[in-house]
Amino acid sequence: MSDVSGGVTVNIEPQSYADWLRESYAKVMAEEHTVQALSWRRLYLSRAKLKAASRTSALLSGFAMVAMVEVQLQKGDDAAKVEDVPEGLFISFSLVTTVLVAVHLFALMISTCILPNIEAVSNVHNITAVNESPHEHMRVFIEVAWCFSTGLGIFLFLVEIAVLMWVKFYQFSTTAAIVSTGILVPVLVLFVAFAVHFYRTLVVHKYERSAQGLMELENMATQLKDNGPQIENV
Repeated sequence: MSDVSGGVTVNIEPQSYADWLRESYAKVMAEEHTVQALSWRRLYLSRAKLKAASRTSALLSGFAMVAMVEVQLQKGDDAAKVEDVPEGLFISFSLVTTVLVAVHLFALMISTCILPNIEAVSNVHNITAVNESPHEHMRVFIEVAWCFSTGLGIFLFLVEIAVLMWVKFYQFSTTAAIVSTGILVPVLVLFVAFAVHFYRTLVVHKYERSAQGLMELENMATQLKDNGPQIENV
């Protein structure tokens, strides 16, 4: 087949079926490797999240238990009188501590159960071994553990510090408790603002990656549609 453009004749040979099949196979294999690479990337991200959740939960839950045990509220002349401390402070302290420990232990349990299975697959040097990992099916639990440990858990830990300052210094100096609360309030506001900003940025990034993937699929579909008449003419 020839094409005349500007007085110059250019011979354009139709693509044979073997060449088209070879190119299509190469594209399919490249797409398959891309999918596997994305799956491996999600596996490593899930493993990193579970490791961070397990370390953070173990550390903060241990601190919360030590704070609850070490706080000294004894009756006597040389110690603070328990009956003079408002009951609401004790209720708040026990409630925040219990919820804090429960949240971190739940995140730690999820990390302990799922992380060994992901570690076992990540140590296998085979590109198809990623299909044996449970990180795709357990994605919801992984996100819950990560959010509970690094989000809700840290927020509750900061709240517990404020409540503990009131329980500890109520009988001695309310000014100290007010100062510590005044310092923690801006920290809590900054923490919430960063969490919201990080979540929105992450959602926008995932949306852009998904849109880019759809555009690539549309381009592949267009190329296959354009090569269809050539195959019929072979």
